[in-house]
Amino acid sequence: MKGTLLSLGHGYSAQALAARLIADGWRVLGTTRNPATARAFRAAGVDPVLWPDEVPAAIGAATHLLTSIAPDAAGDPVLRAFGPALAAHRWAWVGYLSTTGVYGDRQGGWVDETTPPAAGRGRSQARVEAEAAWQATGMPVHVFRLAGIYGPGRSPLDRLRDGTARRIVKPGQIFSRIHVEDIARVLQASIDRPNPGAIYNVCDDEPAPAEDVIAHAAALLGLPPPPTVPWDQADLSPMARSFYEESRRVRNDRIRSELGVTLAHPTYRQGLAAILAQENPAAGG
Repeated sequence: MKGTLLSLGHGYSAQALAARLIADGWRVLGTTRNPATARAFRAAGVDPVLWPDEVPAAIGAATHLLTSIAPDAAGDPVLRAFGPALAAHRWAWVGYLSTTGVYGDRQGGWVDETTPPAAGRGRSQARVEAEAAWQATGMPVHVFRLAGIYGPGRSPLDRLRDGTARRIVKPGQIFSRIHVEDIARVLQASIDRPNPGAIYNVCDDEPAPAEDVIAHAAALLGLPPPPTVPWDQADLSPMARSFYEESRRVRNDRIRSELGVTLAHPTYRQGLAAILAQENPAAGG
């Protein structure tokens, strides 16, 4: 066995990494509070760990750590619950999944990992503070700032099919995104080439307006694109409104230069096409 990964908050992105690691001979432990989810983990080859009672034993069994758990109003819940035990353990690699939201609104300008965070909202500011808290633990922490995540079951294709997709237009609004399988590629590459203290932007090569992505997805499905709606006339949740209030382009050069990563889905076009091909393999042949 090559190693044992403890995945705290074993969600969508972590599950994509787990599939790659398990195929490569790793053991993966994933936390959950739900016994039904535990059964699903077992079916995927992941050993379930019930939060919080079974976490201390899992820490002792693991060589690598990934946390996907978001901070709350009181800070990082993982460090609050298990900070001393985690810091006392000897880890080969620790990964913290953050967000490109820490850069705040750049009015469409470019950012890279040397750009100081400028989070303007509560959730993003909490991420900045959580990054700093993890980096201060003395563990070999690697921070991954993820752009908007999409993939099978979570893409504009699904929203178009269920009738919830909207083409909300705000002139000049640009956003970066990343296919979940490319997140897994980056994480695995970092595990193979540890560089404690490193920060990586995880995004594809083409920041684009959200309405362009939805229009392309509609074309792939042979559907008419949803009508456009000006963003200031759209009935948006506070979280969705915060998305449209920020605009930035995110550079991803470091995952190439330091980790040697080649993205499987360098733009949303390849990513959406791959999702369709995965849904219907015969059509791709």
